[in-house]
Amino acid sequence: MDEIEVGEVFTISDEKQEEHTVEVLAKVTLEGTDYVAVSFIEDVQEESEEDIDIFFLKLDDDGDLTAVESDQEFNKVSKAFDALLEVEED
Repeated sequence: MDEIEVGEVFTISDEKQEEHTVEVLAKVTLEGTDYVAVSFIEDVQEESEEDIDIFFLKLDDDGDLTAVESDQEFNKVSKAFDALLEVEED
């Protein structure tokens, strides 16, 4: 998975090996690493923004999506996406 586009829909597996369909809501590159903000497709389709759970994944060196592990990395990515979404709302 080299290039991920906003609006792309794909399936991920959680730690219990249950599959979930997610949609890419936003994408940002920080310090050479690509990150995507995704949400479960059923949440996005309901279109009530308050109820959407958004989580972040990063593209590793092998082109695989992995979870953001550390709180420090999560906070950095979260701030970047907040800034990106504020720009889009203007």
